[in-house]
Amino acid sequence: MTQAPPGGLPDLLHPNRRSLVIGLAALPWAASASKPDKLRLVATEFPPYTSPSLEGGGIAAQVTRAALQRLGWEMELSFRPWVRALAELQQASWDGVVGLWHNQERERYLAYTRPLGISNRIGFMARAGTAIQVHDLSRLQGLTIGTVRDYVNPPVFERARLRRDEAVDDLGNLRKLLAGRIDLALVDKGVAMHLLQTRLRDAAAALVWLEPALAELPLHTALVRQHPQHSQRLADLNRSLQELHSSGALAQLLQGHAHLL
Repeated sequence: MTQAPPGGLPDLLHPNRRSLVIGLAALPWAASASKPDKLRLVATEFPPYTSPSLEGGGIAAQVTRAALQRLGWEMELSFRPWVRALAELQQASWDGVVGLWHNQERERYLAYTRPLGISNRIGFMARAGTAIQVHDLSRLQGLTIGTVRDYVNPPVFERARLRRDEAVDDLGNLRKLLAGRIDLALVDKGVAMHLLQTRLRDAAAALVWLEPALAELPLHTALVRQHPQHSQRLADLNRSLQELHSSGALAQLLQGHAHLL
């Protein structure tokens, strides 16, 4: 539910030719343009999808790495706060980014891969034993829905104009639900399951996920358009992701995470 301007090449517009050469050399891909076998990617803290504390950097990072390995490429993954990551991507500080939703505005500086095979399922958590039905949002009028400040919520939820109570993060939102301060918590299912297994283990049986989800948003990896080889790299990576899916290797990789996704 999180995530929020087009990149450019201002350094390359200098009228002085010597400055043009310096501008090119300053870009991170200039020195390694002849070595398309290693990608420097960035991600943000978004467990279980991406996190430096998880095996392989999280399941979205594992899928991306597996696809790159089929091409004989290495992946160097670093983590940044999301706003900083976006700013650095616009400056071409990285080859690309792992684990994000498709966004038309960001297409101006990012080229998206096909879906990784993982989707963020945005919906409701409730206290165990609840009889609340969530397939018709109009029936939730009068209830208090926990949301997270500054998160982008599904349009269908915004249109329903339900009463809400904001928390600073998903963990705080689930704690409010446990305490009975809200009736439902709007959250990504994978994030909620991860928190119940790590930060809220003693209360894991007290909360349940309610079907159906409000929205399912596929996760992608994206490459920086400023890189001179981004089109060929994107085609290669998409082909490898397709092979990962058709071979059954993707299903095997995701099998160990089925309880979270």
